[in-house]
Amino acid sequence: MRCRRPHRTVEFAVLLCYASIMPARDTYHDAVRNALIKDGWTITDDPFKISWDDRNMYADLGAEQFLAAQRLNRRIAVEIKSFLGKSLLDDLEKALGQFTLYRTVLSRIEPDREMILALPYDVAVIFDEPLGRLLLESNLVRAFSFDPIEEVIVRWIP
Repeated sequence: MRCRRPHRTVEFAVLLCYASIMPARDTYHDAVRNALIKDGWTITDDPFKISWDDRNMYADLGAEQFLAAQRLNRRIAVEIKSFLGKSLLDDLEKALGQFTLYRTVLSRIEPDREMILALPYDVAVIFDEPLGRLLLESNLVRAFSFDPIEEVIVRWIP
């Protein structure tokens, strides 16, 4: 394991290394996990590790769903975002940056796994606005919205 900076005490260095390896869970982590299960998905990874060279990143969940009619498994990695910051646009910029990084690496290491952004349904209305439609038309993002109270998927966003 490699840490970025040396620290004065070993205990502090170990704590920082561990913190940088395992990200904190998003506010809606359990709600999204439960929503996926209710929608017929099997959670395969929690969190889902994405590695490139000596860099490790962690999407929130890995899941798969068997589609009997097509006789194939659909596999996804899910990044959950709460959008609880002061600015929707700032939260969107950060979420898309992280999403793009994960999707780019994932396309090389597991090209059959799709990267998906999960966001609360009240935030997902941004994809009905001109900026959101532009992002969808550019194939920049795939997402689903969820209800954090009912713990269900509201809609899949192309």
